[in-house]
Amino acid sequence: MVVGDLDGNVDRMLDAYESAENAGADLIAFPELAISGYPPEDLLLRPAFVAEAMAAVEKFASRTGRCAAIVGFPEAGRDLANAAAVLANGKVQGVYRKHELPNYAVFDEQRYFAPGTEFGPLFVIGGVKVSVSICEDAWNPNGPILSQAAGGAELVVNINASPYYAGRWRERETMLATRASDASVPIVYVNLVGGQDELVFDGASVVFDERGHLVARGKQFEEDLLVVDMDVRPTFRKRLLDPRGRARGPALAEVAVSDARIVDRASAPRVEPILGPVREVYEALVVGTRDYVHKNGFTDVLIAVSGGIDSSLVAAIAVDALGAEHVVGVLMPSRYSSEGSVTDAELLAANLGMRTYTVPIEPAHEAFDAMLDPIFAGTKPGVAEENVQSRIRGNVMMTLSNKFGWMVLTTGNKSEMATGYATLYGDMAGGFAVIKDVPKTLVYALCHDRNERAGRDLIPRTVIEKPPSAELAPGQLDSNSLPPYEALDPIIEGYVEEDLSVAELEARGYDAETVRRVARMVDRNEYKRRQAPPGVRVSPKAFGKDRRLPITNRWPG
Repeated sequence: MVVGDLDGNVDRMLDAYESAENAGADLIAFPELAISGYPPEDLLLRPAFVAEAMAAVEKFASRTGRCAAIVGFPEAGRDLANAAAVLANGKVQGVYRKHELPNYAVFDEQRYFAPGTEFGPLFVIGGVKVSVSICEDAWNPNGPILSQAAGGAELVVNINASPYYAGRWRERETMLATRASDASVPIVYVNLVGGQDELVFDGASVVFDERGHLVARGKQFEEDLLVVDMDVRPTFRKRLLDPRGRARGPALAEVAVSDARIVDRASAPRVEPILGPVREVYEALVVGTRDYVHKNGFTDVLIAVSGGIDSSLVAAIAVDALGAEHVVGVLMPSRYSSEGSVTDAELLAANLGMRTYTVPIEPAHEAFDAMLDPIFAGTKPGVAEENVQSRIRGNVMMTLSNKFGWMVLTTGNKSEMATGYATLYGDMAGGFAVIKDVPKTLVYALCHDRNERAGRDLIPRTVIEKPPSAELAPGQLDSNSLPPYEALDPIIEGYVEEDLSVAELEARGYDAETVRRVARMVDRNEYKRRQAPPGVRVSPKAFGKDRRLPITNRWPG
């Protein structure tokens, strides 16, 4: 789905609907706000957008037959609702409105929507009493699902746009197993797939039976039509044996949609395997990069390949996302570039099959030195002179982007973004920051994993083994400016992702001076991060939507 592409989203859903009908399905479910795309953000404040979204729902409804479709959309009424329509037999059969509106992390739903108040109706589809809920409704243990089951639901369909972060699938499945077992009702959990700005949605849709046992699972990071036959008869017996599923309130109203029928299938439901933890992050980066580039109308990307591990990883991700023919590497050697860095960058490009250009920056560097020499005379060379090189490179990259219409992918990682170990208007200049939420230690793990899957050193071993360096001064190493990454990354995780104070981190046993130093770097570089391009979110708290701290801020941490 693409945010704002109402007609395109409907057309894609209709293609899937036709496939479901051909498979003999009684019901197909699509993700939360599938009509508008998720998250539509302040497009929801435009009445014309909401009205056109409703027209798109009506268009979809007019194309439906016996197979019912559950479709998420923004609904205008007395207020605005995050809603799901049940469509069948050419019309809208009914609407459910989301109760639980998340307003934490990347979510802002209370900015836009009013909560629903009704749990029903129940839609009798294929002879089964089906209730509908939306995303956060499932996370509240005393929320709509429990009331819907008590009101007579024999199957709950929960539609979602649940953003990815590493290991998120495990939390979801644990929650859903508990919710299904507690309510004694099978749950169909449908999740969005794809990238939207910095968010990635990982799919992995699942079905749990009334005992909380996994029945089926769709693919991660791929759109997937998962066909599952559900026998809801055991639900009644489960409720007889387990008082948690017994009816405690009035029965919900029912809307007749389609009668029961028997379909004989020989195959068992699919249960797709879960990717390993490092591979999972890699695929999220690939999907996020591919969708950001393509959904914003670009075909080709440009990467400054330095022979370092960060740019090498970004190049590998870009090639996997877009194809080698759509990735261009630029080598920009300086007076401080080692011979090994140049040959490593050339070997990487050859391994990946991407084309490269070489633009030596020495002529521009000499010109800058000459221009600035009268002003800098009598001062000691330092960071300002080093950063001139990075800004020359940033200028070259953006000029090539401007000339040929290629998007620049930046190569900074989370460790660098956190500490400000990056040059504003230099290596931070670009359209998309692929690994801005990937700590340096994970960068190494991702490179090892990609090579292991390739069965060869796709990313040259010399790139992985050499000490990291910005190569902006003679003999420069990252370790001259930063603590070792093995010490740095856990402190950043605690300070940024867990919101721990300096005192709390010291109490965990981290070196006190290192903690204070890292906290100071993180705090004083908020202004840089505000000016950085968006990048893929893979952690529970990324810089961007997740973390909104004032730039002007004297809180000592």
